Amino acid sequence: MKKGDRQARIEQIINQQVIATQEDLLAALKREAIDATQATISRDIREMQIVKARDVNGELRYAIFHDDERTQVQKLKDKLREVALSVTQVQMLNVIKTLPSNGNLLAALIDDLDYSEVVGTLAGHDTIVIISPSETQATKLNERFSQHLATIR
Repeated sequence: MKKGDRQARIEQIINQQVIATQEDLLAALKREAIDATQATISRDIREMQIVKARDVNGELRYAIFHDDERTQVQKLKDKLREVALSVTQVQMLNVIKTLPSNGNLLAALIDDLDYSEVVGTLAGHDTIVIISPSETQATKLNERFSQHLATIR
């Protein structure tokens, strides 16, 4: 199956079913006779900007993060205003505490900006760890995010 066809089917599946894990997605694809590896699904999830979010029933599920007219930086500022509680630097790391169920979405926004101060992110339910290449760059990133938080509090 071609990548575009598989990704279109993935979008249909996550819009029609509650899919909360990669295993759930692999199983749904298999039921439709679509063979894919976990690595392929991981790449698809990243490329398609699929994140975990709560639906109207409060269930955690995959959803496609849709772009709009705002710039990526403005989207990050808006999301920080909505969900970030604190940002703390620990050497080459920054830890952002968020409202529950918002770590993945905020981390996806940070990843998409390709800041030179960010080597990568690890996201959980309400916490994001941002890894920087140096303590100096971690400090720069901390100041940037702290400034955003200061303007909203």
